Amino acid sequence: MAQLPARPASGAVAAFLQQVESLPAVRAGTHRPARLIFAIDATASRQPSWDRACHLQAEMFAAAAAHGGLAIRLAYYRGHGEFAATPFLTDAAELQRRMTGLACLGGRTQIGKVLSHARAETVREPVAALVFVGDAVEEPPDPLCHAAGELGLRRTPVFAFQEGRDAVAQEVLRQIARLSGGAHHALDDASAGTLRDLLRAVAVYAAGGRSALSRLSGPVARGLLAQLPAPPG
Repeated sequence: MAQLPARPASGAVAAFLQQVESLPAVRAGTHRPARLIFAIDATASRQPSWDRACHLQAEMFAAAAAHGGLAIRLAYYRGHGEFAATPFLTDAAELQRRMTGLACLGGRTQIGKVLSHARAETVREPVAALVFVGDAVEEPPDPLCHAAGELGLRRTPVFAFQEGRDAVAQEVLRQIARLSGGAHHALDDASAGTLRDLLRAVAVYAAGGRSALSRLSGPVARGLLAQLPAPPG
């Protein structure tokens, strides 16, 4: 995040900066696994992506194991205004069981609900990262960007992994990632291997922080690391 000015220009700005400084940092040194929200667009065209994510989610648990482990909450939207989320789970088989019985349904995107849910959850107890996998944005961008900025203040970065080449989705998801302190990556048609590497990298980041991510080899990890804000000097 950008360095805060030493002398605010107004009382309102000073009050805002005081509020930011009072926000709790993500707790370190705890034996509890880091918490990650894994959010997926489950509208009608997304069934192949849902099935792929169902098989790949175990990669996140495995990658985070050496860094203290991970608790993952699956969140998704589909149909006419349906949004749901699982409890935080630490078992890949249980998460896969919950995903397997679900089918994608037609409907509009509900990314705003995903971001609002993540904010409410991280206010209650810190969430180390939010992963979003989707291919479209059908909502006004300003509220989404505002919600992303709030997540950035709470130190919950959004890792937005975009399938397809929709230009509007690309621009909005890039802004969401940047404002939250996260990263955006566009996936091509042969994306299963890349998505696997992305999910592993985010899991390592969520469980072990920036230093753990920096020790991963490969272009995917380096690409995510390059987008993250520089640590405070």
